[in-house]
Amino acid sequence: MDVKLIQERRVILGNWGNLRGNHKRKLRRNANCCVAVLTGAAERGGNEETRNLNAVYRDNWFDKLAIDHLSEAVQATSGWRSEKSGYESLVEVATMASRNLNQIKQREAMIEALQRAFPRPILSLIRTLLPQSKFAREYFAAFTTVFFAWLVGPCEVKESELNGRRERNVVHIHKCRFLEQTNCVGMCINLCKFPTQEFIKDSLGMPVSMTPNFDDMSCEMKFGEDPPASIEDPALNQPCYKLCKKKEKHMIETN
Repeated sequence: MDVKLIQERRVILGNWGNLRGNHKRKLRRNANCCVAVLTGAAERGGNEETRNLNAVYRDNWFDKLAIDHLSEAVQATSGWRSEKSGYESLVEVATMASRNLNQIKQREAMIEALQRAFPRPILSLIRTLLPQSKFAREYFAAFTTVFFAWLVGPCEVKESELNGRRERNVVHIHKCRFLEQTNCVGMCINLCKFPTQEFIKDSLGMPVSMTPNFDDMSCEMKFGEDPPASIEDPALNQPCYKLCKKKEKHMIETN
C-alpha cells in the first residue's frame, strides 16, 4: 500500500527578519510535522478519502502478544505463513486466505483459528458461569471494549433496547482496524463478521449480531440479538471498495 505523509507547514509571516538566529533555526526544525497518513486512493481524491485516512496504532506489550497469538492461530489453520510481525502479519495471512480459499473455507479456517486461540475449557467455564442474562450481555460488551481494542480499534459500550428494556449490550467500534487495514468487504464478512458471530454463539452460548457500516468503517456488535440468516444478510449485497482487487458483491456460497 502506498503511503504518503501529509505535512503541515508552518509559515512565520511578518517580522521574520527581526528574529534571532537560534530562534530561526528552531522554527525551521519544527516547520514540518506529520498530521495524517493517507493511502494511494486518498491521494487521488474521490469518495474514499475519509475511509483511507488510516489511524496510527501504538500497540503495548499485551496488544502485541494478543496479535501474535491470533496471527499464529490463523497461520496454523489457513496453511499460509507470514514473515511479517505484529498486525501486518495478521492482515497478510488473512489476505492470503481470502485469495486462495472460497467463502466457506475462509469461515471454517477462521472459526478453527479462534478455537485454537481461546482454550475450550475457559470458554466452557464462562458459558457455565454466565448464562444468557442482562448481566452477561452487558459484561460481554464491556469486556470486548477493554480487551479487544487491539483487534478492532477504539470502541465503546452503548445502550439498545432488547426485550422491551434498555441495556448496555452494544459495542460501537468507531473505525474497525481490521476493515481499515484490509480494505476489503469480503474479508470483513468472511473472516470476521460471520466467523465471530458463529464462534461466540457456539462457544459462549451468546447470540451476537455484527452490523458493519462500510461507509465509515464503523461496526456495532449487539449481544443478545440473533444475526440475520446468512443468505438474507444485507452485508452480502455490499460491493467492495475501489481499491479491492476482487471488486465484487459477496453473495453466499452453498458448497
